[in-house]
Amino acid sequence: MRTRTVEISVGLFMIVGFAAFILLALNVSGLNLTPKTGGYKLYAQFENIGGLTPRAKVSMSGVQIGEVRSISLDPQMLVAEVEMNIFADVDFISTDSSAMILTSGLLGQQYIGIIPGGDMDVLGDGDFIFDTQSALVLEDLVGKFLMNQVGD
Repeated sequence: MRTRTVEISVGLFMIVGFAAFILLALNVSGLNLTPKTGGYKLYAQFENIGGLTPRAKVSMSGVQIGEVRSISLDPQMLVAEVEMNIFADVDFISTDSSAMILTSGLLGQQYIGIIPGGDMDVLGDGDFIFDTQSALVLEDLVGKFLMNQVGD
C-alpha cells in the first residue's frame, strides 16, 4: 500500500512538472493562448524583410504595441507589404513615425520597431507608415566585407 502511494505521488509530481514546463515554454516563446482582440491595422512597405514572420511583435520604446498580421508582396512596387495589428489602446502613433525591422539579440527573432515622430496628426485604421528601414541581413554584410577584402 505504501509503494502505491509513493507511485501515485511521483506520477502527480511528474504531471505538475510537465504542465509547468509547458507554461514556461509558452511564456518564453511569447505565444498567447488568448490574443488581444480589437485594435487597428497599419501597413508598411520594406525592400527586404529578412526573417520577419507573421505574429512577430511590433514594439515602440521596447514595449509591445501590436503584432505582424500578414506579409505579402506588392505586385506593382515589388516590395514586401507588412500588415500590422496595433492594440486599440495605442492610438497616438504620429503620421511621421518610422518603422524598422530589428533583431532581438545577435541571431534572434526579428520584429518591427516603431520610432515615434513629432507630428500632431495620428495614424488611423488602414494608414501607411511611409518612412521604413529594411532588415539588416547578416549575409549581405559578410558578402560586402569579403568583396572589399578581395578588391584590396
